[in-house]
Amino acid sequence: MNKNINLRLATIADYDGIFELWNSEEQSRRAMNPVDDTREGIARYMKRNPNTCFVAQLKDGSGDAAQIVGVILTGHDGRRAIVHHLCVHPDFRRDGLAGKLVAKAEEALRAEGINKIFGLVFKDNGPANSFWERQGYTLRTDLNYRNKSLNPAVPQGE
Repeated sequence: MNKNINLRLATIADYDGIFELWNSEEQSRRAMNPVDDTREGIARYMKRNPNTCFVAQLKDGSGDAAQIVGVILTGHDGRRAIVHHLCVHPDFRRDGLAGKLVAKAEEALRAEGINKIFGLVFKDNGPANSFWERQGYTLRTDLNYRNKSLNPAVPQGE
């Protein structure tokens, strides 16, 4: 992993950089919704999950942090965790950064007593599905994922 990248807990102060990162990649844009991924929605999520969301930030020349080049948002209900968003900027892929973010989130979840994690990946996102396989996440074919939007502004999905 690039030595000029710092991994740390995410805060709502990172929202603008996270939102910019999500918009740098089509699959991330596709996964966003107009309510839950707003500043208010992410603030609510981070308040519930203050120790399980991380950013990867590029250090500028002075050693200070600058551009956010990776993010993982994970949370749990006390029993099971979910990876809600994992994104690495296209210019920083293939260097182990996504795996480091996943490991950091898994470590934080273990510290909170969580024993199982799941995530959702679009079926047609081959690179992401391959990545999660390499991380040890297996494909469940015995379940149907059910979805219901309680807010008409949030898309129901396919």
